[in-house]
Amino acid sequence: MTKKVIEIKNLKKYYGKHMGIEEVSLTVEKGEIFGFLGGNGSGKSTTIRCLLGLIKATSGQRTLFDGRYENLTQALNHIGYMPSEAMFYPQMKVKDVIAFAAKSRKIDCRQEAERLCKLLEVPLNKKIQDLSLGNRKKVSIVCALQHKPELLILDEPTSGLDPLIKERFFGLIKEACANGAACFLSSHVLSEIKENCDRAAIIKDGKILTIDTIENLTRSQTKRVTVWRAGHQESFNHTGSSTDLLAQLSDLKPDEFLVEEPSLEELFMHYYEEEAK
Repeated sequence: MTKKVIEIKNLKKYYGKHMGIEEVSLTVEKGEIFGFLGGNGSGKSTTIRCLLGLIKATSGQRTLFDGRYENLTQALNHIGYMPSEAMFYPQMKVKDVIAFAAKSRKIDCRQEAERLCKLLEVPLNKKIQDLSLGNRKKVSIVCALQHKPELLILDEPTSGLDPLIKERFFGLIKEACANGAACFLSSHVLSEIKENCDRAAIIKDGKILTIDTIENLTRSQTKRVTVWRAGHQESFNHTGSSTDLLAQLSDLKPDEFLVEEPSLEELFMHYYEEEAK
């Protein structure tokens, strides 16, 4: 039986009269990479902070690791959290920050930290204040992964990473989940979610619009059709059958035509537009 590493039921957070999130419900299972997809201000970070106890939810329930640990403090020992904007002591050297993070967990992480730093090309002897955004992200990744947690909670983790390091990063996430961990990955980059996640939730204005497998979320009957006639180009979306499309093209009598799958961005907007109707 698959274990639920995260279970959220009807989570709600209000800042005074202003709604942060409302009636958020989802589960993340052992071995799963779960995508949490939404634009800036959609409620992704608020959900994560409520989940981790960094802010207090207005109402609702959240359970970690099937309630296996006695309290949140114990559960947090088994979580690797990477905030969207990690803050470190600017005068400290990278190697000292990583060692400090490991010491706070009272675990010898040196072997895993060394492996991660080599793979991600972390500049260990530089001071934090001298790092680029990408290198600060690398430090944050090592701090989150070096104790081999059961659950990874990653909030916009890849901004600033170059393509090679980004590929290695997702390789590490897939490796951890193949070994029994789970990952809750917040992102607004659709291609990252499609390429690396098993399931995903789409959130807008603090509310979950849909939760499904990546295959189902990205499957669409809509086609983008472009036709050229007498030197002019026009495009339209077709949602009917192929037979209907052929009949329509026959009526249009184009010189050339192109039929394409919609882009990820168009699919994403489809869910937003459906909610607005």
